Amino acid sequence: MAVIRFQRPMNDIFAEMERLRNEIDRIFQEGFGGMFTRERAGVFPPVNVYEDKDRYVLTAELPGVKPEDVEITVTEESVTLRGQRKQEDGGEKANYHRREREYGSFRRVVSLPERVDPNKVEATSRHGILYVTLPKAEDVKPRQIKVKSSD
Repeated sequence: MAVIRFQRPMNDIFAEMERLRNEIDRIFQEGFGGMFTRERAGVFPPVNVYEDKDRYVLTAELPGVKPEDVEITVTEESVTLRGQRKQEDGGEKANYHRREREYGSFRRVVSLPERVDPNKVEATSRHGILYVTLPKAEDVKPRQIKVKSSD
């Protein structure tokens, strides 16, 4: 039995490890229908948060989720969205060739930059988009101060 040893510069070893990792990823993706690919993991539902002087507005993409199946909990500092997206049933004889849409329970907590008034929050849903309007707490809103004259 012969043992052959050779030394490579460290950057060649790391390049070889990267090549090997890419090859293993390719094998798993092709061999298991993409079930183990890194791109599959995501955050659901995706949200945007924007503000104006009086409020924050959170929008969340919730296609396939009925508004009555979404639970929204608001504190002064955060919004929690909970719900479930049900699996679409292709029937007993369905043979999926690609299945990318995730389903199941979700819970998403979004921290807010400043305090809001949880008693004045409103939520609506249009075309699979959830809109949550979060009025800022009165003490964090900017105020205009009038200058008095002593003359």
